[in-house]
This record gives sequence, C-alpha cells and structure tokens, in this order.
Amino acid sequence: MAEQPGDWIVPDWPAPYRVRSLITTRRGGVSRGAFASMNLGLHVDDDPACVRRNRELLRVHLPGEPRWLAQVHGARAVEADSVTTPVEADAAFTRSSAVVCAVMIADCLPVLLCDREGSVVAAAHAGWRGLSSGVIESAVAATGVAPGRLLAYLGPAIGPGAFEVGVDVLDAFVSRDRAAEIAFKPHANGKWLCDLFTLARQRLSALGIGSIFGGRLCTYSDPERFFSHRRDRVSGRMAALIWRED
Repeated sequence: MAEQPGDWIVPDWPAPYRVRSLITTRRGGVSRGAFASMNLGLHVDDDPACVRRNRELLRVHLPGEPRWLAQVHGARAVEADSVTTPVEADAAFTRSSAVVCAVMIADCLPVLLCDREGSVVAAAHAGWRGLSSGVIESAVAATGVAPGRLLAYLGPAIGPGAFEVGVDVLDAFVSRDRAAEIAFKPHANGKWLCDLFTLARQRLSALGIGSIFGGRLCTYSDPERFFSHRRDRVSGRMAALIWRED
C-alpha cells in the first residue's frame, strides 16, 4: 500500500500487529471551497466527481474498498462483509481479512474496536444520539468477544469545550445513568457543554472494557485539520477505518 499523507491519523494504541486503522483529515484531496479538500461524503452537496476522486486517493492506502454505511445516528451494527451498497447502520464489524470497516465523521465520535488476538475489528459512529441509543453496546455485542478482551480507540470529535447542547441531551443520558452527569457542565442560556469522550468511556467501562485510548482531538477547534458540521454547517466528511490483515 502507498504511504499515507502525513496529516492523517494512525491511532496510537496497542492493537495486535494484524489490526490496521486509519483516520483521515480534511487534507489530501481535490474538493474545493467548504469541502476542501479530502471530503469523502457523497451526501453533502460536494461535486460527486471530486468525492469519487477523493475515495480513489484513499483506496490506495487500503487493502479493499471501504464498506460505507448510510449513517442515521442509530445503534444498528452490521457485518461489513455483507455490505456491498450502503445500508442504514452506524457500526460495522468483521472477522475477515482485508474487509475495511468505515464510518464517516465531522464532529460525531468514531469508536474503533479490536480484540487482543486481532481476530475481529469494528467501527462505530457515535454522536450523542447514537451513544444514548446504544451504538457502542451494539458494536461490542456484534464482535462476539468478551468485553474484557477488547481494546477501544476514540478518534477526533467535537470537544467538551465546544459541544453546546440542550437539556434534552442531558436527560437522554442522565435518565439512564446518573453518573453521566459528570460529562455535562452548565453553560449560558440554560444550555450545557457535553463531553462525548467521557460519555463513551463510561459506556465502554460499564461493559467491562478497560483498555481505552485516544479521545483528545477536537474537530471543532482545529479548522485547518478537521471538518466540523457544528462549526461550519456546510462541511465535508472524514473517515475512520479499521481492518485485519493475515
């Protein structure tokens, strides 16, 4: 595979040697304007020819075509092997070699999973709706592995100092788990600041996953490197990808 652009992220976590993962940034593509330059989303009104070229540029760095999902901020997890055209889901897993699980992001949190043996990998798209609906729980269950044998990596997402939400978001989490209160701080005009990273760590820990990495990069606060839908409204999409190699 070709050497990736230096600005893309290779997750720093102790995944087994056969597990590979990659998170793109907004750099390295051909799109222009609000979508400059590595927009991978076909659904955001970018020039489709530019998106297709960006996906071709990404494909050079992967062992196979990413199994793209039609993400709906839900909790459904699917086996990536069966995805030939985008299906409505927000998580994918595989036990096969060279099958690339992919989720698109532009503020929502990507959660990558693998087991300690490298026999299964998964990717989840976890915005607040997906988190509250149980997308992490679905992805973990789909792996079929005891949670204590899993590792998790939290990719770039809107950070706790930028994600302003209403009381409905607070209630969605606290009504289920009072401990989720620590992920919210009062803000102006009756709003709250929400920490997606903390919420995800809580959900992972509650399942029995103790090895959790990442969770430090804010998409909103770094416009040179990351797309952010909340910041820009008109925005491209990045991708978080994970696969196995035998």
